[in-house]
Amino acid sequence: MIMKDLRRKQVVFIQYYNSPCGEIILASAGDCLCLCDWNKMPCAERNKHRLMRLLNAECIIAPSAVLEETKKELDEYFAGKRHTFEIPLHPVGTDFQKQVWQALLEIPYGETRTYKEIAQKINKLKCIRAVAQAIGANGISILIPCHRVIGTNRSLTGYAGGIEAKKITAEYRMPKYALWLNQQLNFYNF
Repeated sequence: MIMKDLRRKQVVFIQYYNSPCGEIILASAGDCLCLCDWNKMPCAERNKHRLMRLLNAECIIAPSAVLEETKKELDEYFAGKRHTFEIPLHPVGTDFQKQVWQALLEIPYGETRTYKEIAQKINKLKCIRAVAQAIGANGISILIPCHRVIGTNRSLTGYAGGIEAKKITAEYRMPKYALWLNQQLNFYNF
């Protein structure tokens, strides 16, 4: 006898947003945003699959109120008119990942933190690499501001959308760091 999964699949709505940093895939489940990631990047595919698996969901390309509001707030953000987001979030991950992502949400506008500082914040100082991996698995980029995390030596480090996207995002979020970021990019030949 073949057992069927009797749980009803949740519907996740998907839309695409063209940002100055590249195309972003957005997804909502219920009244919350659950994905804001760099489309066509390996991280986005992994995050999308994790989302579908853990939410027992199927996705459809269709608008939702949450996605339309997210696009509006992203427009305001990239126009320099918004510093915080009001969209309800539903990050999907392990408890440890959610703890790290919560610490990212607490980084004030215009400031940065290092991976080590994030590890200290969550009382896991010996887990800096795990913290970095959790930050890399953040599926709600920009709204959960992983672009505000830099290396312990204050250098630019990896970003799911690429270093150029990190630079652009940081310039919108942190204008006082724009010159410094340009210097870092030039030094590392990005």
